[in-house]
Amino acid sequence: MNRRYRKTIIAGNWKMNKTASETKKFAEELKALLPKAKWCDVVVCVPAVNIPAAIKAFKDVRVSVGAQNLFYEKSGAYTGEVSADMLKDLGVKYVIIGHSERRQYFGETDFTVNKKVHAALDAGLHPIICVGESLEQRELGITMELIALQVKSALAGVSAEKLRKCVIAYEPIWAIGTGKTATAEQAAEVCTFIRTTVRHLYGARIARSITIQYGGSMKPSNAAELLGQPDIDGGLIGGAALNAKDFVEIINAANQE
Repeated sequence: MNRRYRKTIIAGNWKMNKTASETKKFAEELKALLPKAKWCDVVVCVPAVNIPAAIKAFKDVRVSVGAQNLFYEKSGAYTGEVSADMLKDLGVKYVIIGHSERRQYFGETDFTVNKKVHAALDAGLHPIICVGESLEQRELGITMELIALQVKSALAGVSAEKLRKCVIAYEPIWAIGTGKTATAEQAAEVCTFIRTTVRHLYGARIARSITIQYGGSMKPSNAAELLGQPDIDGGLIGGAALNAKDFVEIINAANQE
């Protein structure tokens, strides 16, 4: 982490978990445990149907509510989809875009990710842009080429001014929901490469200011080591974000000097 130049952001991704009533209960548990002094931003990305409950439950604390997806058109005949303006109107601040599960199960591509990034930015949302490689791609030795392609594709046409609202999350697919975690050195190597890629696109000053998260099975036992890496500015937390105590332990790790 480097708080001098950029935000540290701990974001929970609930995926398809918890009902609206369970959201309220979680918020009560989390608020009771949250540290009073905070140096990191906290985000809870909930299923779309839980957003109103989350907005209400967290209105009196410094916890932002995020969405897990959006559609890139503003309106129209797109049954079942949710637009950026709809999310913004509810009070959503962040939105996850291009998560590996969206790419794997719902056919999202680098092209659609880029369109969603622009839709989010145009609505004033902060996109959390996910990039990452599979185990096969890592073993082939093409991790960096793939990450560069994903970053460049996602940010195509994004101005330097708008890039300041973006967060990039490195999530090695082989470490999501598997219990496996990239070592601190592996995670740091890719996050540093992401910052280098952004520097080539936008210059050193912009690259220095962008938040880059790690998103592969971060948990209380490994959070401090991962967050101690200079180019890892937070985490996109899956399973550990569903338990208030575990989530707060990761937040505490991010708040350490």
